[in-house]
Amino acid sequence: MEFIEPGMLVVLALVAFVAGFIDAVAGGGGMLTVPALLSLGLPPHIALGTNKLAATFASSTAALTYYRKRLFQPKFWLRAFLATLLGATFGTLVVDMISTDWLEKVLPLIILATAIYTIWHRSPHNDANHDINSSMPNFNKKQSVQGFTLGFYDGVAGPGTGAFWTVSSMALYKVNILLASGLAKAMNFTSNFTSLVTFALLGHINWVLGLTMGVCLMAGAYIGAHSAIRFGAKFIRPIFVSVVSVLAIKLAFDAWF
Repeated sequence: MEFIEPGMLVVLALVAFVAGFIDAVAGGGGMLTVPALLSLGLPPHIALGTNKLAATFASSTAALTYYRKRLFQPKFWLRAFLATLLGATFGTLVVDMISTDWLEKVLPLIILATAIYTIWHRSPHNDANHDINSSMPNFNKKQSVQGFTLGFYDGVAGPGTGAFWTVSSMALYKVNILLASGLAKAMNFTSNFTSLVTFALLGHINWVLGLTMGVCLMAGAYIGAHSAIRFGAKFIRPIFVSVVSVLAIKLAFDAWF
């Protein structure tokens, strides 16, 4: 795409701000930004690469905010970091080998599936913070499997990765939603940055769109992370699910019909 109308840039900037806010609160901001980029007519490889550039801004802002509030402790998660890095690198390389037509048809299904999961999943109450129990059975193995799997998914597709990290962390480590969100943002930044470097080397990034959306995502993530820490994530779910579902259905219609 050689020229992007100023009005479209404004719309994308607003979508990015909302996505950054949602991603910092509940995860899944990519479920808004990826469909928005695809709706411009960008090839899926370019849309995913551009989204990684923008998403790295948001995930770094949110991760730093949770870390400063002591809701993420890096010393417990070295294996998760390494596994996520490896998974994201492998996943991004796999994307480069997948046909564009296949991606156009599969991405709407992934987005719809994560939206449906969000509707049916009930988040545990975040009553009190407690420390990670690193002596629990298979703690290191859980990190490695979780990190590689979600890193790979983020490299291949991306939408909903933050939400998957949050949900799986609550299930695997029995932590509340705030601690799980802190871990999710740190690992999401790891896979975003890893995929970003790989996409950049492959030439799959629209830098103008990515940087424009990235700044707005960062602003939304800053406000969203502070809001999540103060209020929790329940208030965002109805809007989140509604918008994502409409966008996913539109993409599916465009790709298949």
